Amino acid sequence: VVFRSITGHTIPLVGGITTDSRECRSGDLYIAIAGERVDGHDFVDNAVKNGATAVLVARPVEADVYQALVNDPVEAIGAVAARWRSQFDIPVIAITGSNGKTSTKELLRHIFNAQFAVHATEGNYNTSIGLPLTLFQLMQAHSISILEMGANQPGDIGALCSIAHPTHGLITNIAPAHLEGFGSIAEVAHTKAALFRSMSDKGKAFVNLTDPRIAEMTQPKNSITFGLTAECDYPADIHTEPNGTLSLTVAAEDIYTGSSNLSFAKNIIACAAIADTLNVPWDLFRDRVASFQPPQGRCAIKKIKNMTIIDDTYNANLESTIAAIDYLTGFSGNGRRILVFGDMFELGDQSQDQHTKVGQKCTTADLDLVYTVGTETIATDASMVDGPEHAHFDSKEELGTALQNTVKDGDKILVKGSRGMAMETIIDTLVN
Repeated sequence: VVFRSITGHTIPLVGGITTDSRECRSGDLYIAIAGERVDGHDFVDNAVKNGATAVLVARPVEADVYQALVNDPVEAIGAVAARWRSQFDIPVIAITGSNGKTSTKELLRHIFNAQFAVHATEGNYNTSIGLPLTLFQLMQAHSISILEMGANQPGDIGALCSIAHPTHGLITNIAPAHLEGFGSIAEVAHTKAALFRSMSDKGKAFVNLTDPRIAEMTQPKNSITFGLTAECDYPADIHTEPNGTLSLTVAAEDIYTGSSNLSFAKNIIACAAIADTLNVPWDLFRDRVASFQPPQGRCAIKKIKNMTIIDDTYNANLESTIAAIDYLTGFSGNGRRILVFGDMFELGDQSQDQHTKVGQKCTTADLDLVYTVGTETIATDASMVDGPEHAHFDSKEELGTALQNTVKDGDKILVKGSRGMAMETIIDTLVN
C-alpha cells in the first residue's frame, strides 16, 4: 500500500494509531473509517484537536494536518499491520470459533503470563479493524502473541489470516451463530476452516475432534488433535466431583477446574494441548487454571445479597445458551434456578426455530422460573407449555422490576442474551 500525502508532505512518524477521534493523543495517526452509522471523516477535526498529527482518509478533508489518501482505509491498515507482523519471529496463536473465543484466549493469556511476555487481543478486537490495531501493539519485548479472530460473513477469517500469518491455530467449535451473514452452518464451518487452510507446513493446527464439523475439516500437515475421544493426541475425560464441580484428565494429567461449567472445562482441554506443545509445565498449568477468573459477561459469577448471579450477557446463540442453562442447573444447594433470557440476534430465517429450541430446553431442564424479553424470545416463552413458571416482558425495565420483586436469598440467576440486548442492565438493576 502506498500512502499518498494530499498536503505534499512526508507522513510524520506517529506514536500510536486509532480509529476513534476521542481516543487520539498527541502524535497519533487517526484512521477515518466510513461505517454504517457514522463516517470517521466527519471527526477528523476532533482527532486533530485531540493531538493527531496525521490522518488516513479515503477522501480529502478540510483539516490542517498531514493527510494520507488511500482507496480503502481498512484495507490499508491491514496491509500495514501485515508488514509490521512480519518483523516478529515468535509464536502467533490465532483463535476462532462460534463460541468460547474470548474465554479461551483469556485463559491461555493467563496461563502464558507466568512464562512468557504475552501480547494478546484486548476485549473483542477481532475484526478487520480490531486485528490490525491489536498487531500494532506487538513489540520486540513480546515472546508470544494470542490473537482472537471473529467472523460475521464468508471470507472474514481468511482475510484476517492474510494479515496475521498465525503459526498456531485453534477453532474452538462450530455452531449456528451469525447465520444472518453466513446463510448456513456449512458456510460458518467453511469460513472458520480458513484458519487451518492458512497454516504453513511448519505451523501447528489444534483440532477439536469432539466437534464433528471440525473433525471432518482437512487437517494441515502438523495437526495436533484433542478432545473427548481416545484417538486424540490429547485425549480427555471429564469427571464430576461429589460437590458438583468438574475435574479433567488430559493426556493422563489430572486437572481440577473448580467449576461446574462444562464449556470452561472444554476450553481447558484446548488450552492444555496448546500449552504443553509450547512447553508449559503441567504443574504450572494446573496452578494457572486454578487462579483464573472468567472475563465479565462470560459466565462470570457475582454474589449479591446471598444470591448467585451468572453474568453470561456478552453474547448468545443456541449452543452457548444451552451450555449456560446446563451450567445453571448444575449448581447445588437450596434456592431456585432462574433464567433471564433476551433475544439472540443474527440468526436470519432460523431465528424462530432457534428460540423455540431454547424454550424446549427450558421445558426439560431443572429450572424454576424463566423470564424472557425481546421480540424473538416470544417464541421461547410460547414453547414452554409444560415447562417451568415463565413470563414474557416487553421491556427490560418491566422485567427488572418483576425480578426484583421475586428474587430470594439462595436463588441462582443466569442472565443471557445477545450483545445488542445489553442484558447486563438487568444485573445492574439487581445490584442497585
